[in-house]
Amino acid sequence: MPASAKPATYDPFDEAFQIDPYPAYRHLRDHDPVHRHSGPPFWALSRFDDIWNAVRDNARFSSEQGLTFHPDEIGTLGLAPTIVMLDPPRHGQLRALIGKGFTPRRVAALEDLIRGFVRARIADLERRTADGEPVDLHRDFSSPIPTFVLAHLLGVPERHRTRFDPWVTALTGLQDSGFRLEESAAVSAVAEMFEYFSEVISARRRDPGDDLISALTAAEVDGERLTDWDILGFCFVMVAGGNDTTGNLISHGVMLLDAHHDQRERLVADPALIPNALLEFLRLEGSVQGLARTTLRPVTLHGVEIPAGEKVMMLYGAANRDEREFGPTADRLDITREIPRHLGFSSGVHFCIGSHLAQLQARVAFEELLARQPTVGVDLAGARRLRSAFTRGWVSLPATGIRVRGRAR
Repeated sequence: MPASAKPATYDPFDEAFQIDPYPAYRHLRDHDPVHRHSGPPFWALSRFDDIWNAVRDNARFSSEQGLTFHPDEIGTLGLAPTIVMLDPPRHGQLRALIGKGFTPRRVAALEDLIRGFVRARIADLERRTADGEPVDLHRDFSSPIPTFVLAHLLGVPERHRTRFDPWVTALTGLQDSGFRLEESAAVSAVAEMFEYFSEVISARRRDPGDDLISALTAAEVDGERLTDWDILGFCFVMVAGGNDTTGNLISHGVMLLDAHHDQRERLVADPALIPNALLEFLRLEGSVQGLARTTLRPVTLHGVEIPAGEKVMMLYGAANRDEREFGPTADRLDITREIPRHLGFSSGVHFCIGSHLAQLQARVAFEELLARQPTVGVDLAGARRLRSAFTRGWVSLPATGIRVRGRAR
């Protein structure tokens, strides 16, 4: 960096930073790996090893005080602690119960259903293009996939699935507003969501079906069953955390391939590379850029002491581009890169319980999309990013390169 150049500044609320946080992340990693942020007050870790070790150290870094640097963000929304906001041993007990209904076998059984839905969405993109209508990759393709899958998994009847959209929009809007509740419909959306799923849980306890909520109501470990609050918290995590993260993974993957046509051509020629490519997409453009822990005791890293009781942001987005872990090409897309470990799904006891489902949806989406639309791309000039200190994603992402009868528009 030239002596006169100003170093990139880490400001999670700044729109310019949210558009391109990576220069600031590099500066933190190289010069300020234990960063103290003043407003609001919190610490930020940016190096891979530091974060990898911290998220696996529940004795010093707790999840129970919230996952953002805002005070009591979940309590403000009227929620009981969810599985992502619990420490061992309670976290392990609850995860074991939830795991009974969220098995890889149950997830794998969804593949044909997902593939049929994805093909229908691609056909709709092609119809819209043929009719001269604008096509938004995120709104019309990426985002509807996890909404459909989640509704099916939870046993929500098709006639009720339109309810998901305003809930997801409201929770996204909460991030887009910078967690300013007075500007968000999130509180009422959470209340409506809980009222709806409370009725579903009650119905499944009386008359179980073949869906995840039915499985959760029946799950038992050592004589203990999930309470209604436990299941409601899981439904919230799935709706709030499972929708936009998976949709953004798909959208970011298309964006990255559009910027690297050689990589896209290689993936089109060899779809077997798609599973590894997904990990590379997630590493380079993770939907979850960072989540917080709270120190339970003083922690010293790189000669800096973080006192007990402090919020510490784990900047996954910075760690996943750390040259110390991924080498000198850490900022480049390489769909064949060996990735023995990464933080796209976190790590330790809070490793994402929905990772298998997210990867299944994204794999099917890319298998079908690249087979039918090998030149699909995006118009970044017309796109609108989600404004969030925690999630890197899209509100709108216009599509390009959609082919109709051999023509690209």
